[in-house]
Amino acid sequence: MMFEFEIPPIVLHVMFEFAIALIVTLSLNLEVGVAGIAQFGRVLAVMVGGFVAGAIPGRLLTLMFKDRIIEVIARDMEMLGIKDPVSEYYNHMINFKLVAKITEILSHDPLLSVGIFVFTLVVAALVGAAVGYITAFPAIRLKAAYLGITLLAFGDVLMIVGWNYDPIVGGTQGVNVPDVFRWVGAGTPRFLAATFTVLGLAILVLIFVERLVRSPFGRALKAMRDAELAAKVYGKDIVKLRSHALILGSALAAIGGALYIMYVGSCKAITFTRLTWTFWPWAFMMLGGTGNNLGVAFGVLVFVIVKTIVVMYRGGLAPYVPFDPVWLEYTLVGLAIVLIALFRPQGILPEKPVLTLPRERIESVAKAFKSSSSKS
Repeated sequence: MMFEFEIPPIVLHVMFEFAIALIVTLSLNLEVGVAGIAQFGRVLAVMVGGFVAGAIPGRLLTLMFKDRIIEVIARDMEMLGIKDPVSEYYNHMINFKLVAKITEILSHDPLLSVGIFVFTLVVAALVGAAVGYITAFPAIRLKAAYLGITLLAFGDVLMIVGWNYDPIVGGTQGVNVPDVFRWVGAGTPRFLAATFTVLGLAILVLIFVERLVRSPFGRALKAMRDAELAAKVYGKDIVKLRSHALILGSALAAIGGALYIMYVGSCKAITFTRLTWTFWPWAFMMLGGTGNNLGVAFGVLVFVIVKTIVVMYRGGLAPYVPFDPVWLEYTLVGLAIVLIALFRPQGILPEKPVLTLPRERIESVAKAFKSSSSKS
């Protein structure tokens, strides 16, 4: 009970939303802000990570503990004519019972819970990277709007397939997901542990992407973005740079999708909409500052807080707006993108030039050069 007063649920919600949005927006910023790729299909990689979390861990754990689980669903299996619970894991008639039993097992096995958590993130990153590699092929041939529309279509196609093909994540019914955080307890302890875990991983992703951008690889991406022809002249492999950016960005986005599904405890394909997983990250990035990771973090924080306030109090705004307040969230994202593009296209914290060497080192080299020139 003490935690409920110290950290209100709304604060935990904002922290979680911020963490997930930060990971996804940083992945988008790596591809758009740093590499200059027209990425309007961010939802694709996020969805892939979510599908991995919704489809693989539950089936794997069902296979591991098949003998202990069958007794719980034996009557349902007989009624439905199911012989193997692993192959029918997506069936909503038995899925919730399977997941409840698996979660009970995980609640007494912290090591297994952590192992499944890490395993899921690794698999999500690998599958996300594979998707990034696949999307690199149209990125090599298409530019600007054509590439953006193509990637956007890829995301819609995958969502439709997941929504209509049950064996992936249960189709229209969706699937429940084993709770890898239950070993710390139910209720408040669980949400505290899950929220701070996701937030900690988001901070690690921020540090990783920032260091990556400051590395030679990051400078090569910026060179490609600013002057592709000049980068080619200096011997940079544009195809490889663009491919690597998409692979890394997609892997990070897939991790964000997997974390989201493991936190909420269920997976349904329709959850992964363009608005939430493509256009909102674009708004976050544009507000904070395209190409600036710290600016992205600031933009995410501001937008998440504002969006949460709007969702909480939109019912009270009904007398003051000429439409159903349920559409306020959608109106907000569209209005924000238009206003930012008109009045602050560089964002609140614009990208600043980053020196390859520390300023003191550059000044010392310049002085040494001047002294050697004067002597000669």
